[in-house]
Amino acid sequence: MAASPAPRTEPDAIIVGAGLAGLVAAAELVDAGKRVVIVDQEPEASLGGQAWWSFGGLFLVDSPEQRRMGVHDSLELARQDWIGTAGFDRDEDEWGRRWAEAYLEFAAGEKRAWLHEKGVRFFPVVGWAERGGYGAIGHGNTVPRFHITWGTGPGVLAPFIGRVQAGAAAGLVEFRHRHRVDELVVESGAVVGLRGALLADDAAKRGEPSNREVVGDFELRAPAVVVASGGIGGNHDLVRQYWPERMGTPPEHLLSGVPAHVDGRMLPISEQAGARLVNRDRMWHYTEGITNWDPIWPLHGIRILPGPSSLWFDAEGRRLPVPLFPGFDTLGTLEHIVSTGHAHSWFVLTQKIIEKEFALSGSEQNPDLTGKDLKLLADRLGSGAPGPVEAFKQHGVDFVVADTLPELLDGMRAISPDVPIDTENIEREIVARDRELANDFSKDLQLTAVRGARRYRGDKLIRVATPHRILDPKAGPLIAVKLHLLTRKSLGGIQTDLDSRALGTDGTPVPGLYAVGEAAGFGGGGVHGYRALEGTFLGGCLFTGRAAGRAIARG
Repeated sequence: MAASPAPRTEPDAIIVGAGLAGLVAAAELVDAGKRVVIVDQEPEASLGGQAWWSFGGLFLVDSPEQRRMGVHDSLELARQDWIGTAGFDRDEDEWGRRWAEAYLEFAAGEKRAWLHEKGVRFFPVVGWAERGGYGAIGHGNTVPRFHITWGTGPGVLAPFIGRVQAGAAAGLVEFRHRHRVDELVVESGAVVGLRGALLADDAAKRGEPSNREVVGDFELRAPAVVVASGGIGGNHDLVRQYWPERMGTPPEHLLSGVPAHVDGRMLPISEQAGARLVNRDRMWHYTEGITNWDPIWPLHGIRILPGPSSLWFDAEGRRLPVPLFPGFDTLGTLEHIVSTGHAHSWFVLTQKIIEKEFALSGSEQNPDLTGKDLKLLADRLGSGAPGPVEAFKQHGVDFVVADTLPELLDGMRAISPDVPIDTENIEREIVARDRELANDFSKDLQLTAVRGARRYRGDKLIRVATPHRILDPKAGPLIAVKLHLLTRKSLGGIQTDLDSRALGTDGTPVPGLYAVGEAAGFGGGGVHGYRALEGTFLGGCLFTGRAAGRAIARG
């Protein structure tokens, strides 16, 4: 009688990184009955990666939420906006274009139903991010498309964490935390596994830096390896190394919008195994960063999600040019600010504006939405600024609050003593802008944009303050906010085909190697081109992770 074959111990796939994209890929493999090992250099407390900290915004096209708010959207309009925003112009953009087309069809098609079936729900008011201002075929969202997940980032993660944990209970998934990958094992041109270092246990809480003490080594093998390790936003040296020439000299001072473990280590490791890296000079960093008064990781910054009414001045007190208004063109504003030779700028606004127009990015800064707390949500929609915003106003080092303009300008000088501020120009701009309020029409295009925004029901209800004079005492006190540049996302990375297979320098797939999420430029090594429409980063993790999991399951 023939002996029974020995049981197979090798998993069907190894996933490097326990963030959203990796978890989605793992969930798809579990659904197919496949065995998965997930390795991550961080402790178990950081399961979910960067997505846990996110606001949970997702880009959808022609959704029920949009239609209920009176928004008319279509795949054709979304395609027009995406192409005008991306500005694809390189030979290596071919796969980014293909991913963009596939993702747009996903966002206009099954994306919402797929998530809804998993229990994901959305806040009824759709946000309007990246409004553009350059004409119909230029950058920006023609209509609101930013759908806030009920539960924010943790709400997006929940169904995939649940599915993978169920897979672990069933013996299909094994987590290997504190496993740092140092090398992909290549044999006969195929990636067949990985090697790395075992790191010492660490009690660091989510997002906190963990130790890098090596206590051993490991090697794992599988017919498929998925790189889901994220980008470079926590590694300022790499950000500066690949800083785009078109944006001038990289700033000396940056805040971090992501934890320190977002270090980009797996990108050169993947390149050494044969993967092609493209568009490394394409990045997505924010201009409205404020120093976190209660930080979790080094240089921890929080982004203000602004409405359009605050007046925006550069570090020396010059008003930013049209159409660089709050929430209109992130990278255009970034390029302009860097060109001034300074790494900060200023918002000047009123209490009336901050109460309605300031939100803070991050799950921890939105306890009502994250905790699905209707009472807290009612408080947000009532009078006064949201609690987290008010806390920053009271405790944040970047806020100046004053009853009069001279007091406000003195406060701005006090927290920025090294840069001379033309306070006379700031006063002249504010007074001139306030004169425009005498009529319902104006030559000030920011006021025109504010009035246009309020024609959208969602903005009028909860996002854009009624136009008023900045110097109206009834709207006070006056507020100035010093804004810093905040690192966030890589828009380039490992080039992949539509199955998330990593491509080599000859354009053919590297056998056994896949890449998903930010490590893959959210698809193809750069699905966004130069700029993003927002709500597309988590969506790119979902879409690429799903593609990889399904492709590996098909064999």
